[in-house]
Amino acid sequence: MSAAGARAPKPVRFNAFAMNTVGHQSPGLWTHPRDESHRYTDPDYWIELARLLERGGFDSVFLADVLGVYDVHGGTPDAALRHAVQVPLNDPLALVPLMAAVTRHLGFGVTAALTYEPPYSFARRMSTLDHLTRGRVGWNIVTGYLDSAARNLGHDAQRAHDERYDLADEYLDVVYKLWELSWEDGAVKRDKTGRVFADPAKVHAIGHRGEHYRVPGVHLCEPSPQRTPVLFQAGTSSRGRAFAGRHAECVFVSGPSVAVVKGYVDGLRAAAAEAGRSRDDVLVYGQALIVTAATSAQAHAKHEDLKRHVDIEAALTLLSGWTGVDFSRYPLDATIDYLDTQAGRTALASFSSADPTRRWTVGEAAAFIGLGGRGPVFVGDPAEIADQLIAWQDATGLDGFNLAYALAHETFRDVVDLVVPELRRRGRYRPGQGQGADDDTAARTLRARLFDRGDRLPANHAGRQVRLGGPVDASLPSLTIPLTEPVA
Repeated sequence: MSAAGARAPKPVRFNAFAMNTVGHQSPGLWTHPRDESHRYTDPDYWIELARLLERGGFDSVFLADVLGVYDVHGGTPDAALRHAVQVPLNDPLALVPLMAAVTRHLGFGVTAALTYEPPYSFARRMSTLDHLTRGRVGWNIVTGYLDSAARNLGHDAQRAHDERYDLADEYLDVVYKLWELSWEDGAVKRDKTGRVFADPAKVHAIGHRGEHYRVPGVHLCEPSPQRTPVLFQAGTSSRGRAFAGRHAECVFVSGPSVAVVKGYVDGLRAAAAEAGRSRDDVLVYGQALIVTAATSAQAHAKHEDLKRHVDIEAALTLLSGWTGVDFSRYPLDATIDYLDTQAGRTALASFSSADPTRRWTVGEAAAFIGLGGRGPVFVGDPAEIADQLIAWQDATGLDGFNLAYALAHETFRDVVDLVVPELRRRGRYRPGQGQGADDDTAARTLRARLFDRGDRLPANHAGRQVRLGGPVDASLPSLTIPLTEPVA
């Protein structure tokens, strides 16, 4: 290919990975004197974060969530409570209008577990958020992975694996019908003279009658800017890849090595192609933590300081909840092998496959996830960080990074003030983003901004192929739902 016809380098994209809690992906770091995550109940904390990410041109803030406590470690929630391991925890959806009110471009990916939420009321909640954000909301689809959540929501334990995903299969069918088909374009007239707000002939009952859900009526909301929110998903099991290929628009992956992450990315793009979509119809973000400062020496000194605040018991509490394995029963020098559990199958598998010649110990895994979770930690001055990000992106095929933080909001502030300008200087951060540059462009929906096309799901997406009535039209390919990887 000639230089004139060469493809431009792929821009680096950022999401901020956050949670409406104290201790998120860096267990123990809330004890650091510069960390401000204890302010999570203060509205100004979230307003400050939203303005910061908007200034930095982030695609979105991705708000994780769980509906239970991490009580696998030791068989009690004591360690989670003692070390603030994602508890106390507030509702992520309530943050969205607060943050949207002070931004024009930042997107909001919110986690909601479909297992415990009726699709009819959930569809209304997401349509409401899409209206209030002017089309900047996304849904991270999860089925849940904590037995404690199931117990507190009226069940003895989680549904069996296949039953959970049969349920999710139908759930998506219902919400697609509500969002995409119930109200026609043009149904809303707002005709004051004729005294007609909506034309009843253009508003349709979805008539869904399935194995798990009966939803006969119309969607309560008029069409929102995107109708269906941008669909986020995390999960890289074989079922997860099949789901992503058919449904997901953005996928988050976590892995400790280039080889692991590249395998995830290649599998997801192949799944999209197998589902009749373009390989580029799915944006893949890899989890990472950035530790940077004005000089390399300062960045490495900061990294050493952060490591001193990692809490190993807290990290093992988190890992136990992710995997369903009680790591309090194992010595720190025990090796980790792949264990197939009902909670999260890929959490341990990523360690086992990161380097076939290496056997991770329990203590090593805890120390690793203690800073930023299961993704890499990039350390250095802005030029060194840019080199590392670009090298990972080029080697793995990632579209961007789902950035965890060590210190709130210092970690993200360092990225915005130091790394984003360096990437923009190199032409590897999307033009028009950040540093106030978006102020001169019209606000767009999240889907339009991510894909540079329309506000709606494309015609080849499963959400545009449903039909009124139920169960699922037998002429359409069956919907396959994944084993969802923990993303909290």
